[in-house]
Amino acid sequence: QVQLVESGGGLVQAGGSLRLSCAASGRTFSSYAVGWFRQAPGKEREFVAALRWSLGTSYYADSVKGRFTISRDNAKNTVYLQMNSLKPEDTAVYYCAAGRPLVATTKSYDYWGLGTQVTVSS
Repeated sequence: QVQLVESGGGLVQAGGSLRLSCAASGRTFSSYAVGWFRQAPGKEREFVAALRWSLGTSYYADSVKGRFTISRDNAKNTVYLQMNSLKPEDTAVYYCAAGRPLVATTKSYDYWGLGTQVTVSS
């Protein structure tokens, strides 16, 4: 069993930056993929970024490519999502997920956090 806790959300002006953290307990991330997803009000949860821990391979949604960066800290068993040049349309609850999905960009993850709110004002 893996427990995931997200942090780092908040209110920021358009053009600003935030760094989200996803800390895992129970097991290490070493054999998993870790993904970030987001869900805006009235919309479906969508893929944002993912990292295959053992390979170090990362994936991004087209909407965040070049602005967001996913990274990891092995010692802290934590994954980060650095979000720069934020836009109002990035406003959503951001969720961290871990598991062994066949395709890292889908929602086929086994474990999910409770989410952290990101609000970008115009």
